[in-house]
Amino acid sequence: MSRLKKLRKERGFSQIKMQMLTGIDQSDYSKIETGKRSMSFEQCRRVALALETSMDYLAGLTDDPRPYPRSPE
Repeated sequence: MSRLKKLRKERGFSQIKMQMLTGIDQSDYSKIETGKRSMSFEQCRRVALALETSMDYLAGLTDDPRPYPRSPE
């Protein structure tokens, strides 16, 4: 199971919920989860925010799923 799918399931989100949270079409999101499609930088950022994780975790660069502290906007 991909990290993306695992986190989504842990959060209790459906792919439709992810579509609502990220603006990524459900069919495209499904392809991203199964590795049939890559995410753009912006899509990865939106997914990381929705799943409360870091882009590094989604990319497999760290095993720590906790998000980094956000800088004030």
